[in-house]
Amino acid sequence: MISANDLSPAELAALLHFHADAGVEWLLEEEAIDRFAEFEAMKAARRPAAAQAQQQHPAAGERPAPGQAPPRPNAATRPAPPERAASGPQPAIPDGEAVQQARFVAETARSLVELKTAIEAFSSCNLKHSARSTIFASGDAESGIMVIGSAPSAEDDREGMPFSGKSGQLFDKMLAAIGLKRSAILLTQVIPWRPPGNRAPSAAEMDICRPFIERQIALAEPKAILLLGNFSARFFFGENDTIHGLRGRWKEIAVADCVIPAIASLHPQDLLTAPVNKRLAWNDLLAFQAKLKSLSLLTN
Repeated sequence: MISANDLSPAELAALLHFHADAGVEWLLEEEAIDRFAEFEAMKAARRPAAAQAQQQHPAAGERPAPGQAPPRPNAATRPAPPERAASGPQPAIPDGEAVQQARFVAETARSLVELKTAIEAFSSCNLKHSARSTIFASGDAESGIMVIGSAPSAEDDREGMPFSGKSGQLFDKMLAAIGLKRSAILLTQVIPWRPPGNRAPSAAEMDICRPFIERQIALAEPKAILLLGNFSARFFFGENDTIHGLRGRWKEIAVADCVIPAIASLHPQDLLTAPVNKRLAWNDLLAFQAKLKSLSLLTN
């Protein structure tokens, strides 16, 4: 094993990035676990089963006498079939059936509270089983202002809220620059569960999650939407261009019976990676601010 002390700063950084891309987020458990005691308990649990198997199946040296048939196990000695665990991983279902279930769950929710409860109980998307938290809309649903990010980050998944960590701090500053704060808008993500290793959601996963985000929009009835990030812009605009080609232009999103103006901009994480793009994001924020003022959603 190579000690961390033997690695250069660049090699150590590369190793940490490799683990992060693979989905490794915590090096230690939150509580200490005695693995030795756990192993001994597992061995102790196996001993009765091994002894029973030895009694029912004699060793190779204890063969029956010539001409004597081996004893047949009766109902009393035959081992009982193992009981199925009461809980465990849900069986996989076809993607099409999962989409139908998601649509039914979304359409039957009559409020954001009901929808949140339904999404938290939904188990037909594989992203749910690998995520720690379900990220749902938060803030003021009556504001008429909605901001939609792409998918939860590792910090979002850990904190249980969208736009956490350093990107969340930058996001708060972006809102403050145009006279807003997160508690005064409705903030959510396209995908409610973090994809492992921050990978892009698959087409099937997007189809399963689409009814949930569209129902959030339909129930909130926002007057204007700000989309943050390449994935979010592509998801709603139905185009394959990069965020640099999709940002800064107002388009309309049709959800249920609502047609809502929306503008896309760079995600705060993109700005942390490439600060030179902040000037582009600032122009988008000014355009969003002007739209809110024209709709009487922002007065200052």
